[in-house]
Amino acid sequence: MTKDKLGWAIPLMRLGYAGKGLVYLAVAGISLYSIWRGGQAQDTSSALGWLENTLWGGVTLFVILLGMFAYALWRVIDAAFDLEDYGSKAKGIVARIGMLVTGAIHLGIGVLAFSLLFGGSDQGQGSSIPRYVGAVMQWPGGRWIIGIAALLIIGAGIHYMKQGWTNEYRQQLQANQFTTRWNPILKAGLIAHGIVVGVVGLLFLFATWRANPQQAGGTGEAFSWLSGQVYGQILVIGICLGLVGFAVFCFVNAAYRIVPKVSGPDIQSLAAKLNSYSR
Repeated sequence: MTKDKLGWAIPLMRLGYAGKGLVYLAVAGISLYSIWRGGQAQDTSSALGWLENTLWGGVTLFVILLGMFAYALWRVIDAAFDLEDYGSKAKGIVARIGMLVTGAIHLGIGVLAFSLLFGGSDQGQGSSIPRYVGAVMQWPGGRWIIGIAALLIIGAGIHYMKQGWTNEYRQQLQANQFTTRWNPILKAGLIAHGIVVGVVGLLFLFATWRANPQQAGGTGEAFSWLSGQVYGQILVIGICLGLVGFAVFCFVNAAYRIVPKVSGPDIQSLAAKLNSYSR
């Protein structure tokens, strides 16, 4: 397909990343507020449930709802047409499958936001992941399925951390004064996100190893596990601050992400600009 025919997907991408940024900003901000008040860091469900009861929470939830559905659809289109030019070799196929998985996860967040907005839901009361994991474990080969999912999640976490540490993400962002100035925050945010995703994968792996679905969990359970480590509270606060940076990373992607098959070859990437400074 030509650039003109694919251009309509860009607004979808922008709305999707904006909604994703709002989700992480809510989780990190509400978690930091809860810790300051003597509580614990919150998971996505609890954070969105908290938003439901605030003055502008309904509007925010509606934007998140639109954003999550847009992000899920963007990932399907991105994978189908290979808009980011990953290719059809093994590595590219894995990357495109990963897009579909992340799209499905964010579609689930969109469904959660919908249920909170339009009532009749008991969501926002904590993670339902252990219940779903327990159901899958009852299937033939269910523990293997959860184990493979755990390895994939850990792999995704490592991928995010690697992207942040090695500055790979710079190749996907347009170079301008804003992205250059905020680059350290983008880097820290991506690494923090990778740590949380990796811990979630470890929890799934623990659940598989011990055949105990209650040990699986999402963001909230990852925060709980981290808080139990040495200097855990300081670590959780640092990760939450990092997730604020990841929210900024998502907003920056909404505005300045380069989509190779649509954006065109004449846009300078952040990587190219920073490399020219170091020469």
